[in-house]
Amino acid sequence: MRPGSPSFVLHAGAGNTSATSGGASRRTRIGARMAFWMLSVSALIGAPALAQPSAEQARIEYLIESVAALNGARFIRNGAEFSSREAADHLRVKLRNAGSRVRTAEDFILYCATASSMSGEKYRLRFADGRTVDTADFLRGKLAAYEKHPGPSG
Repeated sequence: MRPGSPSFVLHAGAGNTSATSGGASRRTRIGARMAFWMLSVSALIGAPALAQPSAEQARIEYLIESVAALNGARFIRNGAEFSSREAADHLRVKLRNAGSRVRTAEDFILYCATASSMSGEKYRLRFADGRTVDTADFLRGKLAAYEKHPGPSG
């Protein structure tokens, strides 16, 4: 920053930014940078990471990866079909958007993997052999298996 050039400074307690012409203290500029970096890091981490304890995060990730690993399966959402990898990506977006509502793997199934929030239509999985099941039922079965044998091999 050049001397005399405007800078944006976060004023403590005000919650606003304002332009100053170099008159802001060094501590205030550092505080603004720190706030920016803290917000950036929290955005990268995402709300779900803050909403669940690590054991629940592991259970949820296991469920999402169980969908992603379904070779030849199709995820049916609002009448359209998607690959299992696209399904996993969609479930991660819904998890991120659910924020603090999702605290457990059961919450994840209920709020993110049961039905479309737009149409209310149930999410379904069609396996390579042609069988079709509700995604929530599939995930509840996977969760029960995980509870018996926690870990990556679940």
